[in-house]
Amino acid sequence: MKFDLTRLNNNIDKKIDVCLDYKFTKEELEGTELLDCDINITGEISKNSLDDIILDLVVTGNMYLPCAITLNKTRYPFELNINGTLDELIENARNFTNTLDIFPIIWENILMEIPMRVVSESAHDVKLSGDGWKLITDEDNTSSPLAELEDLFMDREVR
Repeated sequence: MKFDLTRLNNNIDKKIDVCLDYKFTKEELEGTELLDCDINITGEISKNSLDDIILDLVVTGNMYLPCAITLNKTRYPFELNINGTLDELIENARNFTNTLDIFPIIWENILMEIPMRVVSESAHDVKLSGDGWKLITDEDNTSSPLAELEDLFMDREVR
């Protein structure tokens, strides 16, 4: 996702159009909760009157995460806008002279979009109780497992 900025820096071109499709590799997804991710990037790279590089990008795609109930691969569509100067978006942005790699910017924004949990459509039919067991969610759990212990300590403080 590297772009040559020579023509932009020399004021030959006013903008660089961006239109990319990208599928992340297993190595790139390593260390994240993402099972898979494919994106489409559209927009432009331009300069303002202060010679700052401006990014105006729209990233749409699908991230695939494990379902919180079944652990099945679950599709999660997303869209994010990346707007701003290079200085606002990247530390040490002045190190870029004639080439700009937008991959770190895109990747950082995608990581911030990962939801805490996803539940697949098929998870609603999953059996949540059985012989001697039951799934307890936060809504069902009205008392803490240490409630009895808390009562004992409260009794001691009162005395």
